[in-house]
Amino acid sequence: MKRIILLMTMLILTAFVSGQTKEPSALEILKKSDAVINAPKDQDIKMKLVLIEGNGDEKERELRMLQKGGEKRIIKFLSPADQRGIAFLDLPNDMMYLYLPAFKKVRRIAGHIKNQKFAGTDMTYDDMGTLNYAAEYDPKFIEKSEKVFVLELTPKNGLQKDYSKLVMWIRADNFYQIKIEYYDKSGKLVKRMERKKIEKVGNYWIAKEFEIYDLLDDHRTRALLSDVKFDTGLKDKIFTQRYLKR
Repeated sequence: MKRIILLMTMLILTAFVSGQTKEPSALEILKKSDAVINAPKDQDIKMKLVLIEGNGDEKERELRMLQKGGEKRIIKFLSPADQRGIAFLDLPNDMMYLYLPAFKKVRRIAGHIKNQKFAGTDMTYDDMGTLNYAAEYDPKFIEKSEKVFVLELTPKNGLQKDYSKLVMWIRADNFYQIKIEYYDKSGKLVKRMERKKIEKVGNYWIAKEFEIYDLLDDHRTRALLSDVKFDTGLKDKIFTQRYLKR
C-alpha cells in the first residue's frame, strides 16, 4: 500500500513539474510582448523622423507622441513649418482622426484609407495606431531559440487588414519586438521595420531608434527618440478631437 501511495505521489509531482515547465504558446508570447510594449501607464515622447529617398536625399520631421495605456495615442508634428500642427488621434474601437491645420477641421479616417501613408512617412495610418497584435492576429511559431522567438501572424477571421501576414521577431529575454516584416495580399514582402538601441528607461523597455523600409518605393523612415517620459499622469481629456486643434 505504501508503495502504491509513493508511486501516486511521484506521478503527481512529475505532472506538476511538467506543467510548471511547459513552454509558452505562440499566443502567450505575443500577449506578453504586447504587454511589454504597452507597459507604461502613459508615454510622452519626442522624436525626429528622417525620410530617406532611394537616391539618398533626406527630409526631416519632428513630432511628439502621447499615449495612455495601450489604447489611446496622439501624434503631433512640430516641424517643419509646412507640417507643423498636423495631428493624428487613435482611440479604442478602431476610431482614428486626422487634423489638418490648413483646413482647420478634424476628420475621421475611413477604413478604406487606413492603408495610406501618413504625412510622407513610410507608416500607414494603421501603423500609427496603438499596438495590440494579439487582439488582431493569430500567431504561430516559425522559429524559437534561447535568444529569439519568430512568429507568423495572420489576421483573425473577419478582420480586414492590408497585409496577408506579418513575421515578427521577439527577444526571448525581455519579450521586446525587434523586427517585423509585412507581406501583401499576394504573399510578397513589401515592408520591414527594425527597432534598435533597445534600452530600459526606469521600469520599461523602449527602442531609442527604429527604421521602416518600404521595399516597393525604396524609401525609408528613420525615427530617433530624443526625449522619453513615462507615467507623467496624462489626462483622458488630452485624447480628444478638441485637443487635436491645440
